[in-house]
Amino acid sequence: MTKREGRRLAVDAGKYFTPNAPIDRESLFAGRSEQIFRITDAVHQKGQHVVLFGERGVGKTSLASIVPRYLDQQSTLSIRVNCDSSDSFSSVWQKVFGEVVLVAERQVPGFGSQVEKTAVPVGEQLHGTELTAHEVRKALQTMLGEATPVVVVDEFDRLPGAAKSSFADLTKMLSDFAVQATLVLVGLGDSVDEVIAEHRSVERALAQIRLPRMSEAEIDTILDNGLTELGLRMEQSARDRIVQLAQGLPHYAHLLALHAVRAAAAAGRAAAITAGDLDRGIRAALQGVQQSVRSAYVTATSSPRPNTLHEVVLCACAVARIDELGFFAAADVRDSMRQITGRAYEIPSFARHLSQFCSERRGRILTRRGKPRRYRYRFRNPLVQPFVIMQGLDSGVLSPGSL
Repeated sequence: MTKREGRRLAVDAGKYFTPNAPIDRESLFAGRSEQIFRITDAVHQKGQHVVLFGERGVGKTSLASIVPRYLDQQSTLSIRVNCDSSDSFSSVWQKVFGEVVLVAERQVPGFGSQVEKTAVPVGEQLHGTELTAHEVRKALQTMLGEATPVVVVDEFDRLPGAAKSSFADLTKMLSDFAVQATLVLVGLGDSVDEVIAEHRSVERALAQIRLPRMSEAEIDTILDNGLTELGLRMEQSARDRIVQLAQGLPHYAHLLALHAVRAAAAAGRAAAITAGDLDRGIRAALQGVQQSVRSAYVTATSSPRPNTLHEVVLCACAVARIDELGFFAAADVRDSMRQITGRAYEIPSFARHLSQFCSERRGRILTRRGKPRRYRYRFRNPLVQPFVIMQGLDSGVLSPGSL
């Protein structure tokens, strides 16, 4: 491979392995069949709406972006908007209606039966209006023709409480009036309680869809899709390590694959991505991880005293056995500590570290639930966990055998 070809491959890799952008191409999307079917079923049921929730980094935005591809383009009108902390209920719907243009027809005066078609932006008609749930419901009904509006509201968790309450009111109103429109509310959280609080009356109208971390097979499909587009193959040992290191988070599957391909391109090889390419890619990936993730790790592990256990305990947390919501117990950390160090650590020897990891001083890198002696812990930002593992491998605290 020439240097020019290597540079071309390195650039092309960034088109198919995209750690910092949602997937919007069906050919690159992996898995999530059950969740897609549940969302499309809700679209086809009058009065049914969707709350899509899960940990940060599991691919909610990618799923929200790709769902319209699975809907009948002739019978649905898909609109997707993002929320931010400055938004209100009204401003979100101004964004939605700003994306909609209806076609109005009128008879042209004169001989014959000529019809003139005019584009009518819905947003212009409502501009400057403080929209309530009642007005949004009426506006959605005016949009109903042969196409069913499917409105995806991403980053829903960033809205203030009053806006969420208005969305709950709208959801119930659309259901009660049997309006053939579907809301898909996409946000963080472990349950619908964290997306729409204190509005139990709307639960019957909501399909509550939790997006878990990806299975190993789904992560492997991400690799297959990108490598196929690039015309490359990857040694099985390298594939297995990426699947293991990604911890079910598509962001890291894309990040590691991207840097492994670029390492191979830099070495002038394109026949196959090797385990050695991945090793070099991991070092590059560590440098490319978001600064907020790197800062969280440094804050949690830094100490003026040498030979403290903070880094070892944090690595043990990262490789501990977890439940389906990502939580682990102190006993799981104890087992990991023994696996990592080869020594018999008991819980009191590191309980203080777990408590500190939940404190402001250590950046609250962990969150905990439950009662004393029965606490369960989880990484507050899921993207930190794979970084801790890669950092531990790089520093020698972890070995491949301890994963």
